[in-house]
Amino acid sequence: MRKRLVRYLFAACCLLAGSAQCQAAVVSFGSGTNVFQMEFVTIGNPGNQSVIDPLTLNPVGSVGYTYAIGKFEVSENMIAKYNANFGFDNSMVIHIGSRGPNKPATRISWNAAARFVNWLNTSSGGFAAYKFTTSGIEADIALWDANDLEDYDPSNPLRSKRTRYVLPSFDEWYKAAYFDPIGNTYFDYPTSNGGYPTAVESGTDPNTAVYTSVYGQGPGDLNGPADVDQAGGLNAYKVMGLGGNVWEWTEDPSILQESSNSYHVILGGSYRMDGGAMYRGSFTDHEARTAFEHLGFRVASLSSSAPPAVPEPSMMVIGTLFGLGGLLAKRRMNK
Repeated sequence: MRKRLVRYLFAACCLLAGSAQCQAAVVSFGSGTNVFQMEFVTIGNPGNQSVIDPLTLNPVGSVGYTYAIGKFEVSENMIAKYNANFGFDNSMVIHIGSRGPNKPATRISWNAAARFVNWLNTSSGGFAAYKFTTSGIEADIALWDANDLEDYDPSNPLRSKRTRYVLPSFDEWYKAAYFDPIGNTYFDYPTSNGGYPTAVESGTDPNTAVYTSVYGQGPGDLNGPADVDQAGGLNAYKVMGLGGNVWEWTEDPSILQESSNSYHVILGGSYRMDGGAMYRGSFTDHEARTAFEHLGFRVASLSSSAPPAVPEPSMMVIGTLFGLGGLLAKRRMNK
């Protein structure tokens, strides 16, 4: 009987470890009547292989740690609640469109998105991700340097090493979109089976995305973006909207740098673009101060930063093993 129990619980541990790759956690931000929630999905498989991006011919997608990414794009409601919480400082108000509270927040510059992410950290007792030395929602960031002892990471001077919420890096976004956690390979499209998605106006049917099948005539271009939780089928990691709805900012700067203007990489698809724009690695560069009605963003969470937003698979397995040990010890004591 005891050997059978061991086998059952060992199998349970394996199932927990495997299913934890797509675990989700809901985190609340704000206060009072201006609370909103963000759902994060675990991106496991740390140390995954890279792949040669067909557009840049660079190896991309390898991430050496477990992290989490927003299941949905940031919505107008989230930005409105941020404004209500942070509205005492008018210089930090983020201006958004008026499509609806659950529509993706667009017309937001990279700088404004970075300010929003910093507020997610500081309002929940954490540390800012990005270094702003001047006020104003459109002020450019500075790099962390060796004088910032607790924040400086020479491998990524844009991001504080003690922060938790960030704009996803190119590799973090790319992996979340295209890596297949079961087959340990890369899909061509951010769908559940890696196949070319069907264009839809909205919905959650598998292997669909909100984009324009024929430019200027398809459902996406005529109707605008869908609600963030109706932006097509989930991909292999159970994340929505990575291949359509709106383009998304990443943290990475592009090779285009002119005077004081900072350029950052955009990834994903758009409701205004045809399906060809959703091929993995498709991106463009825009000035960070420029905002488009088909450009939004989502947030990533670094699970190594305390308190963890998402339970680590290893901790789940350890907890199960402790339970197994306790049961066996109890059985021995009762003999």
